[in-house]
Amino acid sequence: MIESDIRPEEYAKYPSPCYVLEERLLRRNLQLIKRVADTADVEIILAFKAYALWKTFPIFREYIGHTTASSVSEARLAFEQFGSPAHTYSPAYTDADFPTIVRCSSHITFNSLTQFEHFAPLAKGVSLGLRVNPEYSEIETELYNPCAPGSRFGVLADALPTQLPAGIEGFHCHNHCESSAEALEHSLQHLEAKFGRWFPQLKWLNLGGGHLMTRRDYDVERLIAILKGLHARYPWLKIILEPGSAFGWQTGPLISRVVDIVENHGIKTAILNVSFACHMPDCLEMPYWPTVRGAETLEGETSTEPNVYRLGGNSCLSGDYLSSWRFAQPLHIGDYVVLEDMLHYTTVKTHTFNGISHPAIALRHLDGSIEVLREFGYEDYKNRMD
Repeated sequence: MIESDIRPEEYAKYPSPCYVLEERLLRRNLQLIKRVADTADVEIILAFKAYALWKTFPIFREYIGHTTASSVSEARLAFEQFGSPAHTYSPAYTDADFPTIVRCSSHITFNSLTQFEHFAPLAKGVSLGLRVNPEYSEIETELYNPCAPGSRFGVLADALPTQLPAGIEGFHCHNHCESSAEALEHSLQHLEAKFGRWFPQLKWLNLGGGHLMTRRDYDVERLIAILKGLHARYPWLKIILEPGSAFGWQTGPLISRVVDIVENHGIKTAILNVSFACHMPDCLEMPYWPTVRGAETLEGETSTEPNVYRLGGNSCLSGDYLSSWRFAQPLHIGDYVVLEDMLHYTTVKTHTFNGISHPAIALRHLDGSIEVLREFGYEDYKNRMD
């Protein structure tokens, strides 16, 4: 059951549609993440690729000190808005962007030895690392598996020289996606077997993201024990984790409304004022069926039963829908449909295909007051085309 302080009588107080971030739930995640970091003596930093609502950074700064970036814009966001230099990794840097990357970063990780050799001389005063590929991952969805055969991510062990090039101070490994503590334990076995021989030459080890420690069934104590064990084996290494979803996990819904209901061959579709293609692309890519408040998820099923509806987006893409949900009562035009847990990997992926505006973004404070952080309209769409 997803917790929320937002009651149905409150829906009309928000712009429509609207992502609603609940401060209480965000702080609960941040408190847990800080406890893990302090107890295990590691640094846990925020990955912008999953969450980048910069107007909430003052809350984050109470709990964490740094963030991770994968582009020049994310690096600037870290430096200029979060207030500290980024831990930056990109599959490939460009000559045009790299001076700004250096200015805005404390750590820079390279995806290949070629990129390291080209850019390292320009990165004075920054701690440099290499992304390595352990050739192991428990991610089942190929689209999100960075260690699949032929992956473009990271250097393989057999491509590294016995003595690392001068200037490499760390390794970065990312092979998780909303994964468990057990998955990290298994990953470390492969990482150490393949790359442990180089650890004495390093100062830090970044274990990437995908550690979903704020999920209700995650074994947090096991995670702490695993990280303490890693410290015991390599006491000179600073250990870094950079989850994204864990920070925004179950911190608030996307509140939408039904604008029409259509029926074709007995299949009813409630067309919403949001779009899966524009606002929730993971739902089509994974695919991932979000929990809908007050409805039963019939994952992937199509049914003509009473009160069963597809949810359709309001773009012209034929596949902009998901099936299906069973509601307690028939839906009507104007009804609210609340899609749960829609802050991570949604607010950062929204786009304006078909000229469809982003949902508004609001913060529900601890005292129940509502602050609308941003609303979007024609100018936002037009300026993307400049």
